[in-house]
Parts: sequence; structure tokens; C-alpha cells
Amino acid sequence: MLNQQTIEQLRALKLTGMLEAWEQQREQPQTHDLSFDERLALLVEREVAHRETRRLTRLLKAAKLRVNACVEDIDYRHPRGLEKARMAALAAGDWIRQAHNLCITGPTGCGKTWLACALGNQACRQGLSVRYQRLPNLLEQLRIAHGDGSYPRLMNQLLRMDLLILDDWGIQKINTAGRQDLMEVIEDRHGRRSTLIASQLPTEHWHDYIGEATLADAILDRLLHGSHRLNLRGESMRKLTAELTELDRSV
Repeated sequence: MLNQQTIEQLRALKLTGMLEAWEQQREQPQTHDLSFDERLALLVEREVAHRETRRLTRLLKAAKLRVNACVEDIDYRHPRGLEKARMAALAAGDWIRQAHNLCITGPTGCGKTWLACALGNQACRQGLSVRYQRLPNLLEQLRIAHGDGSYPRLMNQLLRMDLLILDDWGIQKINTAGRQDLMEVIEDRHGRRSTLIASQLPTEHWHDYIGEATLADAILDRLLHGSHRLNLRGESMRKLTAELTELDRSV
């Protein structure tokens, strides 16, 4: 009777990890030889691990990363301009906590999206909130939000993200309304939150891509001033992977 009451109280307090660990201790006689302090420490440790896992799951779900990637799996074998020391510094996440930006540019297939998602995954593992967006999709969402009255709520959601990943920057023409919305997003986040841009368009062409000189100057000043930059090069990683797979099949 006392055990059932304890179970119900742990559930009411949402101490799921502690409850699972306690039930395991009851089923494992060897743990009965531990002191009270040792058993309590194990219960608390399990609860902390359970909450960290649940939080990571929630952050990754909210991030909606395009690919499942992590920094431990970065391929340094092919010459793309990646340096282990620099990637380790970016993976530490200080640039996000300091509200700096990161621009990843390079030709199609060189791994921009994969690296962006790997850094996003790493940020989630550090307890930071992340949101992945293709820029064309985000501009369309903002256009719709103007019409249905959800624009302030969407902008507030974007501002709350510690890291906003904008992929496919420069892949599609941007109109007057899109330029204005993009300016609002960048302005809101400037100096307060980090933005990661992934683009096959070199940064020197971004001004022409945005189009309107005044807005382009304002957007790029906020995005590029003091930002971190990764300029990738080399052949398509998708092509190299396909060639390696074909080679493996022929052996």
C-alpha cells in the first residue's frame, strides 16, 4: 500500500526517471546492499538523465532539421576547406551564446546543409533552441501570416530561437515584400540571437540578390559584420559518396 502511494506521488510530481530507477532497484536484490545515500544518488542521477533526454528530444523535434547530422561525423578526408580546430570551436557553441552569425557558402553538394544541421544538432545537445528553415519557405510563411493575422506570433517564435538556420539563401528570387520581411527578421535578431546562413551564392553576390540597395545594405550590415564564415570548395560530396559506393560494389 505504501509502495503504491509512493508510485502515485512520483507520477504526480512527474519524476518519471526516478520512478523507473526505483522500480528497477526493487527488482534487483544487489542494490539492497547499497546505503540509503547511494541509492538516493542513483535515483536522482536517473531523473536528471531522463529530463535531459526528454529536453533534447523536444528541442530536436522543434528544430525540424533537414538531415540527421552530428559534428562527430564530419568528413575531413576530402579537401573542402574545413579545419578541425575551427569546426571544434564552432561546435562549442560560444558564437551562438554571444549572438554571432555564421555564413556557410560553397558549390552545390559540398555539404552546406549537412554542416548547418550538424551544428544545429550540437546546439540542441547544449540545451539551445534551434529552428531550421529554407528561406523560400520562410518568406512564404511570412506572406501568409500577414494575411491571417499570425505575423506577430510567427515573428516572436523566430526571435525566441537561439539559432535560426536559413538554408537555400539566394536560390530563389526575392520580391519587395520578401525583402521587407527578411529585413524585419534579421533586424529583430541582430545582437540578440544567432543566424546561420547556408548558400551556394558567394557573399559578394548577396547584395545583388537582395536587390533594393538600401534594404540590402541594412540586411547585410547586420548579417555579415563580425560574422563567422565557412567558404567551402571542392567536388560534390554526393558525387564522391556515390563513387565510393559504386567502388565498394565492384570490389
